[in-house]
Amino acid sequence: MDYLTIILKLIIAAALGGIIGLERERRKTFKGTAGLRTHMLVALGSSLLTLISLFGFSEAYGSAADPGRMVSYIILGIGFIGAGTIMAAKGRVVGLTTAASIWLVAAVGIAVSLDLYVMAIATTIIALVILELWRFEKESID
Repeated sequence: MDYLTIILKLIIAAALGGIIGLERERRKTFKGTAGLRTHMLVALGSSLLTLISLFGFSEAYGSAADPGRMVSYIILGIGFIGAGTIMAAKGRVVGLTTAASIWLVAAVGIAVSLDLYVMAIATTIIALVILELWRFEKESID
């Protein structure tokens, strides 16, 4: 794989993560909520780690890549980052949706690195639709 393709994959992953992050940024309910930059960095990091797993080890050591192992550790690690966004405030738990969106953009970054562009783009669009449903959910609760 040439460097231009790798750079393009990283940019696409960051951009798709940024789209979801922009929505989270717009909905910030309290200071410190993960927003645009966090989502972009999670998608970018997940994409990079997947690319390293696919190409870095095989090129450096001549061994077969095992991207499944790296992917499982990415998802596990992102779970810890997501857990950090969940807080208890005034008797309510907040940040669950943001935690889920962080986990989701990690998967989007992985999908981009594996050339699953349709899945990554479709997931981003579906996520935006789901996140926009919050307005209707909020109106029905009130």
